[in-house]
This record gives sequence, structure tokens and C-alpha cells, in this order.
Amino acid sequence: MKYYLAIDIGASSGRHIVGWKEDGEIKTEEVYRFPNGMTERDGHLTWDMEALLSHVKAGIDLALERFPDLVSLSIDTWGCDYVLLRGDQEVWPCYAYRDHRTVGIVPELHKLIQPEELYRRTGCQFQSFNTIYQLYADKLAGRLEGVTDFLMAPEYLMWKLTGVKAKEYTNATTTGLVNANTGEFDRSLLKRLGLPTALFPWLWKPGKELGEYKSIKVMLCATHDTASAVEGIPMDGNQPYISSGTWSLLGVKTEQPITGEKSRSGNWSNEGGVGYNRYQKNIMGMWLPNELRRELCPEKPFPEIVDETEASKFNEIVDANAPAFLAPESMKGAFDKALKVKPQTVGDYFRCAYRSLAESYRKAILELEENTGKTYEKLYIVGGGAKNAFLNRLTQEATGKEVIALPIEATALGNLKIQMEHSFS
Repeated sequence: MKYYLAIDIGASSGRHIVGWKEDGEIKTEEVYRFPNGMTERDGHLTWDMEALLSHVKAGIDLALERFPDLVSLSIDTWGCDYVLLRGDQEVWPCYAYRDHRTVGIVPELHKLIQPEELYRRTGCQFQSFNTIYQLYADKLAGRLEGVTDFLMAPEYLMWKLTGVKAKEYTNATTTGLVNANTGEFDRSLLKRLGLPTALFPWLWKPGKELGEYKSIKVMLCATHDTASAVEGIPMDGNQPYISSGTWSLLGVKTEQPITGEKSRSGNWSNEGGVGYNRYQKNIMGMWLPNELRRELCPEKPFPEIVDETEASKFNEIVDANAPAFLAPESMKGAFDKALKVKPQTVGDYFRCAYRSLAESYRKAILELEENTGKTYEKLYIVGGGAKNAFLNRLTQEATGKEVIALPIEATALGNLKIQMEHSFS
């Protein structure tokens, strides 16, 4: 039996999952789980990458105790964020995408290249935290002086394991700097922004072996967690999906990027998949109920919260994707400000959040079908949000699609699948 290790790190937690093939199926066992989250440093939201690396190594050690003959491992994380390097020395801090530092940078960058042209080139949805704006903020702040590399979060962690610096395709497509047609960094765009071209080498596709750590091969999976999640969905045909975590990523596989004006105005993104394009959009996702719980009832388990939500009759909704919900000081306050009728109970707030998400899904599905020229019958939901039967029911009612909720570790499964397909040990 050959065993493989997927290290899947999200914005709120990480997990080490060992997988193997048995009777034609991938079987898994979780061996380590750890918390993650943004930390405030000098008024900015940052990631503690050193703590993450410590957890990565601790989980590998535990996996080796249980499965001493691991063939390979790989790491996937969220997109957009990175570590700057001067040689082998990190330039701290590692800013988190929810930090406010890029807000004033967006109009400055758009003076150099209009949003319409930027979208035609990259097909990447506009988010003020996209890597392109973060790097331009670094440039204006002088942080790029003497910098020799920037590594996306999973690339950084795997470099610390192997000593090999590599840039992986699927995560690079979240930066807003990859040309949608060539699948490589857009050199003309880099030149116009005055970004050092040496920071942007050619891209590796998933399946590349980087080196070894404690005699385990370290490989590139689809290092953007959503790309791995899509690979991990046991889908019947090509149907839309929602990778439901801190963000809800709703999309479908397409053969080519779709970069027309309807896609741009609808803020759809074209991001790298394993042999296909992921045409998708970011929806605020479980961030809304998670933050409400943290503020209103941190000790209350979600099943109890859902019971109260079911009992609520509150029918007002908000725009789940409004910037006010990205990183508010108070999520309750953000809801109160957005609503004409104020919620009265905990259940009211959560019912509003879940109904608002379902409405966002409905609108996104309608746009998806119009922009692709196809009609879909099913909607696959994976990730933590797939466990929420109440939200799944609201989503099915809102979209009119057959919702197939798979409460599986789809991201880890996709990570493992790529390792298994490219490992020859």
C-alpha cells in the first residue's frame, strides 16, 4: 500500500490528511489539525507564517509515526497572499488579503492600466486584495527594494521544506498577473507596472516534484485550494460547483477563459485548473456566519444555532458581497447598518446571513448560465459549508438546481489525487 500526505491550509484551520488507494477508491485518515487565522501587527492584518511552518512540520512528524513509508506530500492554501524574499531572508510581515493597505492603491494602479484592459489580459476578477494590488502597494512603499523572490503561501512553505523555489500555475492565476491566453505571467503588464520581471519566472504545472523532506517526496499539487477542491469533486459530468468555506467559490469548468464584458462586469474570474479553466466567482461565504458566531455566541455549537435560525421568521437580506462585510470591526454592526429592519434575535442574524448567501448563489447561477450559454441541472457543494443542511435547502430552493452536498475533504482529495497520478515510487 502506498500512502500520500495532503496538507490543506485554509484561512481558519489546517489539516494533514493521509490518503491511499483501496478497492479503486481514495481512502483517507486525518492525522493532525491546527488553527489558523490573521493576526494584527502594527495596525495591519498579517499571517504568522512561521507558526504555520511549525504546524506543517509537526503534522508531518505525526503522519510519519502513523505511516512511516509516506511516498509524497504536497501543500495547498488560499490564494493571493505571499512572502517576499531577499535571497533566503524573508521580508516580514506577510500581509493578509483582508488587510486594508491596498484600498488606496487600486485607483493609482488603474491610472496605468484600465480595469477593462486588465480583465481582457488576465481574466481575473477584481478584488482589492488581488496580488497585483498588493505587489504594487509593496512597490510604492519601497518593500520591493532588493527583493529577489516572492512565493505564494504554499510555495513558501514547500521551499522551507525542500530549499527549492518554484511558482505553481493554479495559484499564480489568482494574482491578476497571468495572461489568460498564454498561461504565463504577462510580461507587458509587469513592465507597465514597473514590477521587477525577475520575480516572475515561468510557471510549473501541478505534478512537479520539488525535492524531499525527511525522505518524503515534496510535490506540487494544484496549490490553490479551490483548484484542488474542484479536482476532488466526484462529479457526474460537468456541472457547477460551490467550494464552500470561508469563501464560497461558485463556478464551472470551461475549455477556455471567458473574458467578455459580461464576465468583467459580473466580476467572474478565470483561474487555472488541471487541464481546464475554472470560471468562477468569489462569494463571501461562511465568513459571514462564522464571524457572527464569534461575536454573538462563540460558545454555542452550530447545530443549536441552526435550530434557532430555523425558528426565525426574519426575511430581510443583504448583499453578501458588499465590501462592508469583508473585514468589519463588528459583523453584527455591518448587518445592522445594511438592514432597514434590525434583527432581534441570534436566529434572525443567521437566517439573514444564510438567506443572503442563497440569494447570491441564485444570481451567480443565472449569470453563469448566461455567460457560458449552457443550462445546468445540478449544483455540487463541497467543503465545510456542505454540512449545513439548512443552507443547502435554501440554496436548492433559490437556484432551482438539484443540490448535491458532499461533506467531504474535497481539497485534500484533489491534492492526493494529483500526487497519486504523478508519483512513480
